[in-house]
Amino acid sequence: MRSDLVFGALSHVSNRYQLCQLASKATRKLHKPNTRLQDTTNDVLIRFHAANPGAAVSAGTSAAQPVERRRAA
Repeated sequence: MRSDLVFGALSHVSNRYQLCQLASKATRKLHKPNTRLQDTTNDVLIRFHAANPGAAVSAGTSAAQPVERRRAA
């Protein structure tokens, strides 16, 4: 259930508001077309349970992965 995922993700985030903000940003970045938004949100919460989302990411890691840009149709 999603509530279990939320409580698991709260182990790394200090409060629910911050978790909501981080999860919404991550869901927007990780969502792929033709997939359910709910599944993407669940994947984000699983990732937050496994690792600290507030930890600083090194510049080398983020530069190695290009970011896809969407264009308006």
